[in-house]
Amino acid sequence: MHLSVEQMIEQIKEKLKVLNFDAIKPDHFDEQLYDELKDIYDMVMKKQTFSPSEMQAIAEELGNLRKKL
Repeated sequence: MHLSVEQMIEQIKEKLKVLNFDAIKPDHFDEQLYDELKDIYDMVMKKQTFSPSEMQAIAEELGNLRKKL
């Protein structure tokens, strides 16, 4: 199944349950970075819990993938 960028972002936000992820919107991501986003998505979906440092690292990685506005 091929997930859309929107589906992956929404599921990552839901799984992490972090309020400041509201600033991360699917339209902030370029489809060309799909594979990188999918790697983050796969890692997030495999884990049950996340340490604060892991959540920070995930947020930073997502920030790195955002479109340069």
